[in-house]
Amino acid sequence: MDKTTQYRQLIKDILTQYASLVSKHLELEVEPHLIFDEERDEYLWVQTGWSSQHRVHGVTLHIRLHNGKIWIEQDWTEDGIATDLLKAGVPNQDIVLAFYEPEARSMTEFAIA
Repeated sequence: MDKTTQYRQLIKDILTQYASLVSKHLELEVEPHLIFDEERDEYLWVQTGWSSQHRVHGVTLHIRLHNGKIWIEQDWTEDGIATDLLKAGVPNQDIVLAFYEPEARSMTEFAIA
């Protein structure tokens, strides 16, 4: 299995686990939605619904595959998905914390781009 195919499956597995765990604790009127676009290599976890008469609509996690690397565009998870990617064997040079400005990425243990 090539690296891109492996990363696609890993991302989908982790997002599915996250959404499953969180949905057990969410209010009944808030739903998790997983969006997997393999053609464009975009993967999202979105939550929608209502909570105490307030609209809930937000991206919890947005990941994309770009130039052979996993770009974490947005991550509102407690420990960060990079932690789970590293535990699964993804080398840190294949993970980009894209939510940091490019100049700040050099101060992390992850890829710059």
